[in-house]
Amino acid sequence: MKRILVAGATGYLGKYILKELEQWEFPTTALVRSPEKLNSMELETIDIIKAEVTNPEVLSGVCKGVDVVISTVGITRQQDGLTYMDVDFQANLNLLREAQLAGVEKFIYISVLNGQHLRHLRMVEAKEQFVDELRASGMNYTVIRPNGFFSDLDDLLSMAESGKIYLFGDGEFKLNPIHGADLAEVCVQAIARNESEIEVGGPDILTHNEIAEMAMCAWNKPSKIIHLPTIFRILAIKAVRFFTSQKTYGPLEFFLTLMGRDSIATRHGSHRLQDFFNQEVQQIKQQSNQK
Repeated sequence: MKRILVAGATGYLGKYILKELEQWEFPTTALVRSPEKLNSMELETIDIIKAEVTNPEVLSGVCKGVDVVISTVGITRQQDGLTYMDVDFQANLNLLREAQLAGVEKFIYISVLNGQHLRHLRMVEAKEQFVDELRASGMNYTVIRPNGFFSDLDDLLSMAESGKIYLFGDGEFKLNPIHGADLAEVCVQAIARNESEIEVGGPDILTHNEIAEMAMCAWNKPSKIIHLPTIFRILAIKAVRFFTSQKTYGPLEFFLTLMGRDSIATRHGSHRLQDFFNQEVQQIKQQSNQK
């Protein structure tokens, strides 16, 4: 059976990938910066290597005996002075070069849906520059392009708790966000698939209005959705670029851009967004009661 190396294993998606690999009993190594973040998972068959992917010197030998590398390495909110180019591009390139030296058979990389058309966004450009390198590497590869995660919609839950949700335009743009567990299935299935690119989203195609209504329903509150003119979204993108630092405007620019377009991918999975919202609200209430 193939040995798998998972980079970025302590992140949201990385943890689900480790669980999926353990269920399939793949021999797996988790490459992590902070091993303690995996303590609560009780992983019995996963080897752990501590290393900074941004430092190529410490990666020497990590791919020895590895058949497939799965990389979820990337940052949403910048920290430690690192940029998107430092992590999403250069760190992945460091890992790719090490994989090539070790004779790894396949490299699986998680980018974003429609990333090739969103290169004007700094967060996406760093990912797509690495995709360019991966294509040119001569290695067998798969780029997985997921739609947004359920967890990316937590800000809507926060708005819903206050009793109002603000959307841009008429709220009729559509997307099919995906749960991390469902995406992890696709990532593991890609080990044996031959596609160079896989676009994937969740099972339900929803309008922004429908997602907002689900968030209100999770809090058991009447639906109160306020639609802002589209020009407000355009002005907001310009404002965050001008008035905020790169680490702040990067994710905001990405989010505001996607709010102005349809984002639909091949449907996959069994997790439903309403169930996710309900569970999130229940956890929030439990945590509040424990204080």
